[in-house]
Amino acid sequence: MADSRPVTLDLEGLQRLIDVLGEQGFTVLGPTVRSGAVVPGRVGSVADLPRGWGDRQEPGSYRLRRRDDDALFGYAADAIGWKAVLFPARELMWSGSVGPDGFDVRPGPGPSTYGEPPYAVLGIRSCDLHAVAVHDRVLAERTYADPHYAERRRDAFLVTVVCGDPSGTCFCVSMGTGPRADAGYDLALTELLDGQHRFLARAGSARGEAVLAAVDTRPAEDRDEEESEQVVAHAVAHMGRAMDTTGLRDLLYDNAEHPRWDDVASRCLSCGNCTMVCPTCFCTSVEEHTSLSGHDTEHWRIWDSCFTTDFSYLHGGSVRTSPRSRYRQWMTHKLAAWIDQFGTSGCVGCGRCLTSCPVGIDITEEVAAIRAAPGPRKEDAHATGR
Repeated sequence: MADSRPVTLDLEGLQRLIDVLGEQGFTVLGPTVRSGAVVPGRVGSVADLPRGWGDRQEPGSYRLRRRDDDALFGYAADAIGWKAVLFPARELMWSGSVGPDGFDVRPGPGPSTYGEPPYAVLGIRSCDLHAVAVHDRVLAERTYADPHYAERRRDAFLVTVVCGDPSGTCFCVSMGTGPRADAGYDLALTELLDGQHRFLARAGSARGEAVLAAVDTRPAEDRDEEESEQVVAHAVAHMGRAMDTTGLRDLLYDNAEHPRWDDVASRCLSCGNCTMVCPTCFCTSVEEHTSLSGHDTEHWRIWDSCFTTDFSYLHGGSVRTSPRSRYRQWMTHKLAAWIDQFGTSGCVGCGRCLTSCPVGIDITEEVAAIRAAPGPRKEDAHATGR
C-alpha cells in the first residue's frame, strides 16, 4: 500500500503507541542504554528510550555522549543492531532424549533473549530495514526457507525512525539505504525537536494504519513536513564516510590479487567482530550438547564467521588459511558475489564493521585504495598461481 497522509504525535502519543502495541500482543523492543551503548531491549514506556543520548563512532571507537536536547532517537546505528532479534545468535533447533520407546525428538526454538514473539521493533533505522530485506530474500524466500526466521519475520511489526544524526562511520547514503526508509515498514517516524517535541508519522501498511488510528494524532502541517525534510537533509550532509559503488562488483573480481589484500591482512586480527555486528551476515554453525549419561542431547545453531580457519575447514585442512584470503573472501562476497547470488549488495552502509574493528579497518578505505591503484590483470595473477 502507499504511505498514508502524515500525522504528528507528541510524547504522550508515542507512549500510547507503545501501549497499543503491547495490548495487541507484541513484545515491544526498542533502543535502550546498557553497558555504555545503545542496544536493543524491552521497552514499556518512553522513559526506557535513550533520552538525551547520542554517540561518537569512528573506526575502532564507540562512545556515548550527552546531547544538549531531549532527543529519544538522537544516536546513529545501534551498537549491535537488530539482527539478533529475528535471527538469534544462539538458537535451539531441537533436543532429544533416549526413552523406553526409542529416541524422542522435541522441536525448538529455545527461549529468546528478547522475550516471546511476535515482536514490535521501535526505532529501527533504514539501513537495518534494508538488511532485514536481505535476510528475507536469503532466509525466507528461497526454496528452502528457515522456518524459525520466517515465523518471527512474518508477524514482526516494524517502526522505523529517520536517522537524523549519523556517526563518523556511517555511509548509508552512498549505498542507497538511508537515512530515510522508503519501504519495508509498518510505521515511519521522524523526530522533530524544533519547539514542541513531536514526531511526524506515516503508516506504511494496513497494520500500521490500524495502530496509528488508536493513537491521538493531528494532521501534519506544512512546517512539520518541512522540518522532516530538514532532518533528512542534515543527515545526508553529515555522513561520516562514503563508498563509490560504481562498477564495484567487477572492480573486486578483477583485483583478486591486488597488493592491498596483503596490506589489510597485516592489520586484520581475524577476530570476526565485523561479521558479528554486520546486519546482513548470516553464516552459522551447529553445536551438539550431549549429557554425560549420553541419554539427552541438544542441537544448537550459532552464528559463525568466515574469518575463522574452522569455517572453511574441509577434510585435509582449511581452504582459507591466511588473514589475506579470509578478508578478501568477506569483502568480495559482501560487495560483489552477493550481487550475483541475491541480486543486491550485502553492505547497507551502517558502519558497524568500522566501529567494531579493534584496529579500525575501514571497508570504504579499502575499496578506495583498490580503485585508486588497480592491481595486476586477472590473467597475470592467474599465471603467478597466487
